[in-house]
Amino acid sequence: MYSFFRFTSLFWVLLVALGSVSLQSCGSDSSSASGDAKNGATGGLFASNPGPQPRLDSTYIINTLRAAPAFKPQLLAARRFYRDRNFQLAWFKDHKPVPQVQTLQDIIAKAQEEGLDPKTYQTKDFKKLFADLEAAQSDTTRRNALEREIDVALTGTYMQWGSDFYRGIANPRDSKNTAWQVKPNKIKLHKALLTFLGERKSRYNYYEFAPLHPEYDNLRKALAAYREQERAGGWPVLPASLKLRPGQASPAVPALRQRLWGGAGSPGKAQPASAPVATPVSLRDSAKAGIAAVPAQQVYDPELVNAVKAFQSDAGLRPDGVVGGETLTALNVPIGTRIDQIILNMERWRWLPKRFEPNYLLVNIPEYTLHVVEENKEVFTMPVIVGKALNETPIFSDKMEFVVLSPYWNVPFSIIENELRSKLVANPNYLDRLDMEVVKGWGAKATPVDPASIDWANVTKETFKYTLRRRPGPKNDLGEVKFIFPNSNDIYLHDTPHDELFSQTNRSFSHGCVRVKEPIKLATYLLRNKPGWDQATILDTISRRREKYVTLKEKLPVYLVYFTAWADADGHPHFRKDIYGHDKELAREYFD
Repeated sequence: MYSFFRFTSLFWVLLVALGSVSLQSCGSDSSSASGDAKNGATGGLFASNPGPQPRLDSTYIINTLRAAPAFKPQLLAARRFYRDRNFQLAWFKDHKPVPQVQTLQDIIAKAQEEGLDPKTYQTKDFKKLFADLEAAQSDTTRRNALEREIDVALTGTYMQWGSDFYRGIANPRDSKNTAWQVKPNKIKLHKALLTFLGERKSRYNYYEFAPLHPEYDNLRKALAAYREQERAGGWPVLPASLKLRPGQASPAVPALRQRLWGGAGSPGKAQPASAPVATPVSLRDSAKAGIAAVPAQQVYDPELVNAVKAFQSDAGLRPDGVVGGETLTALNVPIGTRIDQIILNMERWRWLPKRFEPNYLLVNIPEYTLHVVEENKEVFTMPVIVGKALNETPIFSDKMEFVVLSPYWNVPFSIIENELRSKLVANPNYLDRLDMEVVKGWGAKATPVDPASIDWANVTKETFKYTLRRRPGPKNDLGEVKFIFPNSNDIYLHDTPHDELFSQTNRSFSHGCVRVKEPIKLATYLLRNKPGWDQATILDTISRRREKYVTLKEKLPVYLVYFTAWADADGHPHFRKDIYGHDKELAREYFD
């Protein structure tokens, strides 16, 4: 298809050139030729004015698109597109294809660079259609019919491609996928096509299908590098029993070196100028024992140790330089699996809004990291703890409104039922040991209730009309600060008294909410524009152990997202575990 459309473009250039020669040989000037065409004279195939351009109507558009199942989802957008341009043909001008015909085919021919399949967008056989059109130039009725057919087919193809490129192949809100509640990309394809054809201006590069987010483009670079490495043979598989510490030697070391420095297997990371040579401490021990010296290339030398540490950091593992366990598992992930992982995460970027607000917070769940962005630049990051597999942190977006200092923790009824009921039946005053209280009502109007007055043995979620809460203080599960962005999931960011958990590399421990490592730093940042709320005031308020809501000066967008792969600007990738199995779910729909 790619080569044919290049031929088609050359055909039209040749057509015009030959038409010019033909007119000159007849001794006719431009005015006489125009007059002949206007008066219905044959004038030959290359007449300068071959008649008016055909037009479309709503019924024709509907019937044509409905006849091709792949085009049916684009019916509404296509009708709007043609209506906006008064049902004139879009892809022809003076009976000649516009340059964007070739541009669209060039883009589709390179669909694999986007993790898409070019065959998906070959719904119509344009090679045959244009060949038929070439043969029908002397038959005005047939020519016009083919121009109409080709025009609508090109529009359907553009919108099919544009929908996949800008919105994604999979529906993130479909029951087949995890409930992705982040606000979507609301691109209007009929407007985008007008931009592509040069009939409308836009702040977005719809005319060249440029990525809407640089993070997507970074992944695309990583995809190209990994595919290049795959064509070169991929990377070696290391022995499953390998256990290697710095300074040790193993016959597997050359394979490890090739895995980390071989070709494009580690995009963005330069291979050493020469093969490392080292004399390890373990060789002295070998000599004393009368064992032959180990070849230097089998020694796990410092340079290779640093490369392993860098790999571990890129994979979210503890950078201790020890090869084995999780590190060995990550090293042995097949390159095809990593390519699929990159493609799935490119797909997720298509689900997001065309652009983020200048200021926002973003929590990448598999990365266990909070990103703070101001004026489109990341100002700092922070480790977080997210929900465990049985209590997944949901994927959604909302706006933060409040910082709560010295918050109460309202105990979920599930904890009452599963963990506290038997203890409270035996001793209702057990709540004092937990620094908890039962209250009726909310906020400042909440009044204490005697726990002994409650039938804990028979209470249910429906009949429990009170709130069991833990008082502000060092035992409080929310720590000293809580960050609220009201949402139906009842999810928020908060402090934690269990700081020791942040030393773990895999931090899925919560019941769904997101725990932040540096709550005071985050609170100080969020209240930086709030008069009278500097860090000293925040700490003083917390010390009083009385819950205090502070309203943000402006609501701040918060995105809780799920990316298991991303890349630096040079295409160097980072990978994380699919902690909730969302990649597996998406892969079934995307690749199957």
